Amino acid sequence: MKRNSIITGVLGTLAIIFVVLLMIWYAIKPEPVYIQGEVVVKTVKVSSKLSGRVDSLLVKEGQYVYKGQLLFVMSTPEVQAKLRQAEAARNAALAQRNKADNGARPEEIDAAYNLWQTAQASLEFAEKSYNRVKNLYAEGVVAKQSLDEAEAAYKAAQSSTAAARSQYDMAMDGARKDDKSAASALVDQASGAVDEVESYISDSHQYAPFDAEVGSVIAEQGELIGSGYPIITLLDYSDMWVSFNIKEDLLPKIQMGTVLTAHVTALGRDVTLKVNYMGVQADYATWSATRTRGGFDIRTFEVRAVPENADGLRPGMTVIVNWAEL
Repeated sequence: MKRNSIITGVLGTLAIIFVVLLMIWYAIKPEPVYIQGEVVVKTVKVSSKLSGRVDSLLVKEGQYVYKGQLLFVMSTPEVQAKLRQAEAARNAALAQRNKADNGARPEEIDAAYNLWQTAQASLEFAEKSYNRVKNLYAEGVVAKQSLDEAEAAYKAAQSSTAAARSQYDMAMDGARKDDKSAASALVDQASGAVDEVESYISDSHQYAPFDAEVGSVIAEQGELIGSGYPIITLLDYSDMWVSFNIKEDLLPKIQMGTVLTAHVTALGRDVTLKVNYMGVQADYATWSATRTRGGFDIRTFEVRAVPENADGLRPGMTVIVNWAEL
C-alpha cells in the first residue's frame, strides 16, 4: 500500500513537471507569422472623351470580350451638328480655292476681251486723228490748240487700251499666287476642323483594347455622362499578381525572384508565387513604431508576386504565406 502511494506521488510529480515544461515551451515558442495578401489583376477603365448620353451598352458584367469588340455607344447630337458646320465651312473654302485656281468665268473673259478690242479700236482712231492734225498743224492749217486736243485724246486712248489689256490678262491668268495660297490655307484649316470633329465622333464608339473580362458596368443606358467618366472596367487576367503589405523588418527573408508557397483560402490549395516587385509605400499610414517610447520607426513595403499557375484565381481572393517557413 505504501509502495503504491510512493509510485502515485512520483507519477504526479512527473505530470506536474511535464505540464510546467509544456507551459514554458509554449511561452517561449515563437509565434508563427502569417502574411495576408490579395489577388490583383490589371484593371482598365474605359471612357469616352465626349460628354453625352449612353445610347447603348453591348456587354454585361462577367462577360468575356475580345480585342476590337464594341462595348458601348454614346449619343452626341451636338457633335453631329458641329460636324455639319465644319463640313459646310470646308465646302465653302473648297469653292473659294476652285474659283482662285480656275480664274474668271468664260463670260467674264469674253467681256474683258471685247473691252480690250473696243479700246484698241479707239486707240487706232485716236492715233490716226492725231497724225492728221499734226500734219495740218505743220502746214499751218490748224491752231496749236487742235493739236493739243488730238494729242490728249491719243494719250487717253493709249491709257484706256492698256487698262483694258490688263483686265483681260488678269481674267486669263486667274487669281494671284498669294490669293491662291490663302484659299488653299483656308481649305486646310477647314479640313482640320472636320478631322477634329470626326475624331470626337469616332470616340463615341468604344471598343475593347484587349481580350478581357468585364469587371463592372458603372453607367446605365440612357444616363448622361461627363467627359472622361469611366463607363466600363475591364479585367486583364493575363496580367495577374498577388499584393502583400510587409513591414521592412520582415524583408530580409525575401528578394527579387524569391519563390513563395502560399495558401489560397477560397480554393483550398497552395500556389507557388515568384516575387517580381518590391517598393516602399507612400509616407502616410506606413510608419510603425517599434517602441512606445524612444526607438525608431519602420516602414511598410508593397511586395508583388506572380503566380506560376493562375488557374481558378480571381481578383480579391485571400492568399496566406507562413513567413516562418521561408
